Amino acid sequence: MSTPRILVVDDDEGIGEFVGLALSDEGYEVATALHGAVALEVIGRQAPDVILLDMRMPIMDGWEFARRYRERPGPHAPIVVMTAARDAATRASEIEADGVLAKPFDLDALLEIVARFTPRPGRPAAS
Repeated sequence: MSTPRILVVDDDEGIGEFVGLALSDEGYEVATALHGAVALEVIGRQAPDVILLDMRMPIMDGWEFARRYRERPGPHAPIVVMTAARDAATRASEIEADGVLAKPFDLDALLEIVARFTPRPGRPAAS
C-alpha cells in the first residue's frame, strides 16, 4: 500500500507548515500550495488522496480551484474545506466539499478528518 498523499492549499504559510509537519509526523506524504493555481500544478505532477483547502486566498481562491479541479478528467480526491468563517458548513456546501475543518483546529480534529478519507499510514482503513 502506498503512502497516502495530502495536499494542503492555504495562503497562510504558518498553517501550511503546521498541517504539513503534523501529517508528516503521522506518516502521510504532504505537499503544500499557497493558492489554487499552484495546487493545480502540484496535482498535475502527482494526484493527492485528500485535499485540505482554504477558501480565501489570493490569485486563485478555493471556489475557483474547486471548479477547475472538478473539470479535470479522471478521479477526484475528497476536498476538505479549512475555514475560519462562521458559516463553515455553507462554504463547504458551496463547492460540494466532502468535509469541513473549522479554524482554529487542533491536531486531533485534523487527523480525524484526514483519516475519514484515507487510512492512516501503517494502519488499516477505518470501516
